[in-house]
Amino acid sequence: MLEWVLVVLVLALFVLLWLYRRAWNELNILRSDRQSILTRHGKSIEQFIPFLKNYPYNKENFRFIGTPIDGVQFEHDKLVFVEFKTGDSKLSAKQKRIKNLVLNKKVEFREVRI
Repeated sequence: MLEWVLVVLVLALFVLLWLYRRAWNELNILRSDRQSILTRHGKSIEQFIPFLKNYPYNKENFRFIGTPIDGVQFEHDKLVFVEFKTGDSKLSAKQKRIKNLVLNKKVEFREVRI
């Protein structure tokens, strides 16, 4: 009788572990779907930020690039590389590298004729 109880308990444990793993996988899928949706919405919304009232530059002089930075602001006396962030989002490694290149004046202008 004790053997049957142990067998049932072991089977129940396997079933619970299988259900737990399945639920965990479903949760991970939901998390990745959520992140994908947020990323897509963010990319869409970024294109409208220059039209907001508190955008600090002339919106007509902004050109959207999208990636790896959001865009370039063309002012009379300077060019400004612009990356829009919301909440607690941070610069990606590639964006940090671009920022450092600009800060270290490793920027060129080259005319290419064809």
